[in-house]
Amino acid sequence: MIARQERGLSELYRDDPERADAVVLGRRGVLKGASLSALGVALGAAIPFGRYLPTGMVPVAMAQAKGPVFLDFPGKDKGLVVLGDRPLVAETPEHLLNDDTTPVSKFFVRNNGQIPDQSTAGDAWTIRIDGDVTKPLELKLGEIKQRFQARSHRMVLECGGNGRSFFTPPGRGNQWTNGGAGCAEWTGVPLRDVLTAAGLKPSAKFTGSYGSDVHLSGDTAKNVISRGNPIAKSMEEHTMIVWAMNGQPLENIHGGPVRLLVPGWPGSLSTKWLNRVQVRETPHDGAGMGGTSYRVPVTPIVPGSTNDGKSFRDLESMPVRGIITNPGNGTRLAAGTRDLPLRGAAWDGDVGVGQVDVSIDFGQTWQKTTMAAPTNRYDWVRWTHAVKLPSDGYFELWVRATDKNGVAQPIVAPNWNPQGYGANPINRIAVLVG
Repeated sequence: MIARQERGLSELYRDDPERADAVVLGRRGVLKGASLSALGVALGAAIPFGRYLPTGMVPVAMAQAKGPVFLDFPGKDKGLVVLGDRPLVAETPEHLLNDDTTPVSKFFVRNNGQIPDQSTAGDAWTIRIDGDVTKPLELKLGEIKQRFQARSHRMVLECGGNGRSFFTPPGRGNQWTNGGAGCAEWTGVPLRDVLTAAGLKPSAKFTGSYGSDVHLSGDTAKNVISRGNPIAKSMEEHTMIVWAMNGQPLENIHGGPVRLLVPGWPGSLSTKWLNRVQVRETPHDGAGMGGTSYRVPVTPIVPGSTNDGKSFRDLESMPVRGIITNPGNGTRLAAGTRDLPLRGAAWDGDVGVGQVDVSIDFGQTWQKTTMAAPTNRYDWVRWTHAVKLPSDGYFELWVRATDKNGVAQPIVAPNWNPQGYGANPINRIAVLVG
């Protein structure tokens, strides 16, 4: 018998998953008999593979966020979900990432301060290159376009906190699911060409970059965020100063007229409204560097514990991630549907995606997908696969990406840290047949 419940199962799973398991699964932690039927009633359908549902795992259909707030911003898709309004932050639900190249209208928004109105600056915008260089430069954007060879690459830009909401307990900050990422075509020049023109000194080991966004306090003397990376990453050919996105001038909301683009590493390194690059002998010490900022534990720490970050390392290459972009989570299919085509994307930091697999039975078995070749390094991999559903009912579709070093997405977000970086558990969506 199932114990009397003061709350519905959906509320119980959302608010107290352990109690929900106790009610539905009982002490054995296995769905069977009346318990399985009760969960099926709560979900609105039979669960063909319900016996494999892991203990403690909230069914996707019961784990939906309360009432998302949708973005209302000129030129942006109405389906983007607002995570914060001061500063403005909005993510792109997985089903809106179904394009090979993410349209600007569907691209996520991440700000750290007030958005400066630089929409009319154009080619007059100035960028300074200084520090450990032999010839400090001050170049207008128009000069950069004329002096250096432009190129275009389709590359993923991903927020370092993408996946933060999957940690337990939650990390501090915007509660991203998988929507803090997008893959656009970026046009600009390699940062290394400009740094080479400035003449790197032997002491040049790191860079730090600055933008012109204004601190939320309004204090113009405070840097909102100023991050940096080792010189090797700055000299990589795909690290670029960019002024166009999908063939159009870079919009102000995305850092226009010019920004830095550091693919494969946390998006906070891709400075918007770029106005200065400083070459340094020592690691950059700007706002957003050190402590627990964009840093993860070298060895695991107790989830929920406090830590000053002294034993942490900078988050550099982003972990592998795969998502299902079609069908969308919560899709209802006609009774009798047995063939279900899937489509999605997978990406990582510096290593590359080696394989993408899907499961329809809560991870008991996995099926290999077909992956399309990326157009260049740091492009995401588009994958497709068709699954056979054995019956009507409630199904969870899982996707797991594996990088070329054999490191796969975990079932549960690993390496908890106070600010919630690097969470990349498998993507799960729910569909209802019949």
